[in-house]
Amino acid sequence: MTVKNVVVLGGGTGGIVAANSLRARLGREHKVVLVERNALHVFAPSFLWLMTGKRRRSQITRDLHHLVRPGIEVVCAEVVALDLANRRVTTTGLSVAFDHLVVALGAELAPEIVPGLPALHTFYTLEGAENLNLALSQFTGGKVIVLVSAMPYKCPGAPHEAAMLIADFLRRRGVGDRAEIHIYTPEPQPMPVAGPELGEAVKQMLTARQIAFHPLHRLSAVNPQSRELIFEGQPPVHYDLLAVVPPHRGSQLLRVAGLTNESGWVPVDRATLRTKHEHVYAIGDATTITIPGRWKPDVPMMLPKAGVFAHAQAEIVAQRIVADIAGLSCAVQFGGMGYCALEAGGNVAGFADGNFFAEPSPHVRLRKMDRTWHVGRVLFEKWWLSPLGLRRELLRLALLAGGKTFGIPMTL
Repeated sequence: MTVKNVVVLGGGTGGIVAANSLRARLGREHKVVLVERNALHVFAPSFLWLMTGKRRRSQITRDLHHLVRPGIEVVCAEVVALDLANRRVTTTGLSVAFDHLVVALGAELAPEIVPGLPALHTFYTLEGAENLNLALSQFTGGKVIVLVSAMPYKCPGAPHEAAMLIADFLRRRGVGDRAEIHIYTPEPQPMPVAGPELGEAVKQMLTARQIAFHPLHRLSAVNPQSRELIFEGQPPVHYDLLAVVPPHRGSQLLRVAGLTNESGWVPVDRATLRTKHEHVYAIGDATTITIPGRWKPDVPMMLPKAGVFAHAQAEIVAQRIVADIAGLSCAVQFGGMGYCALEAGGNVAGFADGNFFAEPSPHVRLRKMDRTWHVGRVLFEKWWLSPLGLRRELLRLALLAGGKTFGIPMTL
């Protein structure tokens, strides 16, 4: 059998899962290479807890080498060029040939797209979440705005979670009665892909915590001197503290390589995650996947950018690559199932899950808020950040048992 080189670009959720699944399934004669510029892996879902002081930096970061299986070659370097014709990846450290390629480079944050937008306070980066924690700890009163600056953005529940957790944090500090919490977004409702019923349920969660939701506000600029947000066709809005969801964009590297569409995202077959290039797959936030239209049946929507999808897609791609190398057919497909815990403060959370490929439109439900969903999220964090071994396996089994109990299809 010919030795194959399988290269995975990106060491986030999708990249780690893809590399680990490939290594577990492929014979040792084949190489699995993971290329990631940061040797320190950061668990992004816990940025919200970092923002509210429930976590420290050391609790949500790990050496990348501790999270991948033995036998995976980890290249800590930045990808600078991708030659699809000659099947080669060039990094700042070396050049790597590939027979099969998995692109898991995620989405880039681009606050500079909006004039005046400050990048200091955001729950989308490690440093931004730490800065927000300091600002919230010193906050004495006024208007806090959670701002969705542009679409699309990853983790569609994050702005609503952030607002609820900020409200809970300020209440526990004793300044909640002197603070106003607002969400401004260009979206028509919370998590619009999930439908009007779920959107209304999330709005009720916000209203119960005295959080004002302002839809259909498209940001054009920020005036940091006067602390004003400038929206298209709307009067300026003053803020005292701004928590930002920055604009997201696709990788310029992938655009240059000819993998993306005009919007900068990688189109893939939604079932197999194949790109238009043979033996090249893309998963996670870097991709664009159409799903059935909800508001206008003839206008498709886009699958949200979320770690749960990247995780599931990585497993599918790994199985398909392994089958292809072995000369076998493979029927496994990505089915569009997804879920998300919505942290609400006070160690309780809601939970949304469903089929985003359902016809005629995605079918997603929001389950009743409970401590169970919060505990599940804590367990998942512990599992993800645990090195391979007995503890990680016990946490995996606990999560799978919980998923089975509550009818949640999970792959770990």
